[in-house]
Amino acid sequence: MIQFIWPLVFLLLPLPWLCHQLLPKAANRDASLYVPFFKSLSRIESVTPRISARNRLIAVLAIFSWLLLVLAASRPQWVGDPVQLPTTGRDLMLAVDISGSMEAQDIQLNGQNATRLQVVKSVVGDFVERRTGDRLGLILFAARAYTQAPLTFDRKTVETLLVEAEIGIIEENATAIGDSIGLGVKHLRERPETSRILILLTDGVNNAGEVTPTQAGELAARENIRIYTIGIGADASTTNSLFGPRTINPSADLDEDTLTRIAENTGGQYFRARDREELEQIYLILDELEPVEQEAETFRPTSSLFYWPLGLALAFSFLIALLRMPWAILMNLRRSTAPAASETDTDNLVEVQA
Repeated sequence: MIQFIWPLVFLLLPLPWLCHQLLPKAANRDASLYVPFFKSLSRIESVTPRISARNRLIAVLAIFSWLLLVLAASRPQWVGDPVQLPTTGRDLMLAVDISGSMEAQDIQLNGQNATRLQVVKSVVGDFVERRTGDRLGLILFAARAYTQAPLTFDRKTVETLLVEAEIGIIEENATAIGDSIGLGVKHLRERPETSRILILLTDGVNNAGEVTPTQAGELAARENIRIYTIGIGADASTTNSLFGPRTINPSADLDEDTLTRIAENTGGQYFRARDREELEQIYLILDELEPVEQEAETFRPTSSLFYWPLGLALAFSFLIALLRMPWAILMNLRRSTAPAASETDTDNLVEVQA
């Protein structure tokens, strides 16, 4: 069906007629026209019907142009049939660390060393695709936390935004875990209490932000938001040095105690992902979260139609301009006076009072 967003605009339809009736007419002034072929003017009576027909056409086009402009201004739109949205599912906010430490290549992906962020994109992308019926949101954090996608049923967009995330788009020299939790609480606190889930993934320790992870966890607990925390990074990695190969712990900065405490205080769980297989298993466990019933929601797809009447009005205005051009009038006069052009008119100049 067609709907009009601003139907009151139709009250402007009689505006041109009101202006014609109410505004004062232009003052008449005497004018003179000197015509050297006065007698020949009596032969062009056929011009009058042509000009009258042209003026009538211009008037009709002008009326239709005004009607179309008012129609376009009312913002018509086509409203489709109602579409039922999923009525079951969770509200999941995904908080992903993109600080500089996520660039460490201590995990293998497809048999080759890859950065931690690349592995996260691979596993979490599949997780997002499987969460049919859930509202998903995405938070990216480093020295600050930002909402990349609010809660939405559009899983494809969330997955695309995650894949496009790169280290360096946020100040990467610190990690604001507390701020990311606080931002997740802000998005989830208005949702049904039984469906509020925050999944936080990081490889470091909180060293930036306005809120500590403990404070943010307490706030989440008060809002009945369950937090699942994931620590990512290998326990051991071999590097070459001047003294030969040596083994280091690339996850030495991972604050597992704080992540565990946050998860336990909110009714969630802490997971440790040392490689891609463990990370994938973690998200398979999270994937088993049972959906809960929610209020049914529907939406109706809409598409704007204003450009159709607006385009027609523009085309009519061009046609009116062409009909009102002086050369069009002169062509009509020339065709009408062509038979009398061969006759000699020796009359003196005659003054015709206008």
